[in-house]
Amino acid sequence: MPMLLIQGSFHVKNTQPDGDTVHFVADNLDDWSLVGGKNPVQLTGADHAKLRLEGIDALETHYHGEHQPLKHGHAAADELLKWLGFTNVQRDANESVTASTPASTPGYILTRGADLFGRVIALVGRGSPPGTSGTEISVGVPELKKTANHHLASVGLVYPTFYRSLFKDLRVELTQVAQQAQTAGKGLWPDDVTTSGVKITGLSSITDDAVIVPKLFRRLVDYLKLDMSLTCFPAYLAGKEDLVTVLSTGERFSGMHNVVEITNSNTLRMTHPIHDLLFDEK
Repeated sequence: MPMLLIQGSFHVKNTQPDGDTVHFVADNLDDWSLVGGKNPVQLTGADHAKLRLEGIDALETHYHGEHQPLKHGHAAADELLKWLGFTNVQRDANESVTASTPASTPGYILTRGADLFGRVIALVGRGSPPGTSGTEISVGVPELKKTANHHLASVGLVYPTFYRSLFKDLRVELTQVAQQAQTAGKGLWPDDVTTSGVKITGLSSITDDAVIVPKLFRRLVDYLKLDMSLTCFPAYLAGKEDLVTVLSTGERFSGMHNVVEITNSNTLRMTHPIHDLLFDEK
């Protein structure tokens, strides 16, 4: 899989890193002009690019004023920063980092583009890069294994979540290590109820209690704030028109309502594990 390599450093002060997002500064700002795709990279006033780690999804710690159970969300964020080389990370009540040791750490990213919000979708590596910054390199499983994306999946702190930009061999590897973590009862997996089901009695059902895939959580938060009956949630999902393919069957749907089930006891579940779904980028 060809991906653009950019060398630089990771920065956390005055940001809100979680288990799948962190800020990055390129050593050569001109490298950002080489990023492909239809969405331009958005930089902050300090030349920071916000990264979104490809192929994984960590529990939300601050989504529209809401969060998922913080035990696992914080664990993923702490593990990512530790893996990148940060220690003594201090945060305020708003999840913003006020201090860390060191202030920045060296590393690199591998990317093919940015999302709608200008966040760079990337594999994240630490230390010296495996090639020349500003050039494309071939990325296979050996390169993936050296990334934070792979590490977080292997310790069970994130869900494998796939979009078409990620090649099959990398998806398969992330799925395998995530399933190994699930079998071993690591990280969030003992508490996961995505496919077994969660009884929805209000926002607290998913913010304080149940652990479910973040993509479904985000849709539920937005919907529950409309103060409507859960019975209308499938229609809401249909309106979002998320394009999704079930990898095990090849079925292709428009709308997550095709992979979500609600019983008459207000229990909601996904009918396929998240690693069996492939989403289209918007």
